[in-house]
Amino acid sequence: MLDLIVLCFFAFLAGFIDSIVGGGGLIQLPALLITLPQYTTQMLLGTGKIPSFVGTITSAIQYGRKVTFRWKMLIPSAFCAFIFSIMGSNLVTYLDNRVLKPLILVLLIAVAIYTFFKKDLGSVQTKAIAPHIALRWGIGIGIVVGFYDGFFGPGTGSFLVLAFIAILGYDFLTASAHAKVVNAFTNIGSIIIFGWHGNMLLQYAIPMAVFNLLGSYIGSKMAILKGNGFVRVVFLVVIGLMILRYGYDILK
Repeated sequence: MLDLIVLCFFAFLAGFIDSIVGGGGLIQLPALLITLPQYTTQMLLGTGKIPSFVGTITSAIQYGRKVTFRWKMLIPSAFCAFIFSIMGSNLVTYLDNRVLKPLILVLLIAVAIYTFFKKDLGSVQTKAIAPHIALRWGIGIGIVVGFYDGFFGPGTGSFLVLAFIAILGYDFLTASAHAKVVNAFTNIGSIIIFGWHGNMLLQYAIPMAVFNLLGSYIGSKMAILKGNGFVRVVFLVVIGLMILRYGYDILK
């Protein structure tokens, strides 16, 4: 029962953070790994996908009431993310994913530096891209980030937010909204594969999903209320924590 209470607390916190800028996996996955060390990494990765999916859907619905979705780009992007998350989740059941961490650390440091010095990043929509070009970029984003989420996961939402801002020119709120939809589809793909292989602990996943939903609801409401400046600050904090997390994993 104590383990469940701890996990539900961190699921709430993960949902709150993830609903704003992504990166909830940075909180939820380590909590699972530390609290339930008797289970395999694959089992805990699968368990965490259910609360992540529920929270992501909750955030997407909240953002949808404020943001206009670009469905012609978003649907193909989400579909590709779904397919490639299945491929990534299937691969991770056979491979050691620790080889990704040094590459991810370098990428996160670059993201933090870029975001910090580009003060206007995500403050407003900066460019209008032709629909057919946005479609191509959206598909590419879905493929790359979808595979990453299925294979490893933490930070997926943050990578999606940055991609939609830097490549498609969205502001932070619009990017976060679109990221939630794509992320929901990557979670579905992962849930299918992890469930197929029996890598889920429903006695933990379902209560965690309830608390992740609550955190996501509150976080998305706050992001909409506070606006792009608030989301940018949270984004930088989350990226900083992710750098510390991956750096510790590599150097320990």
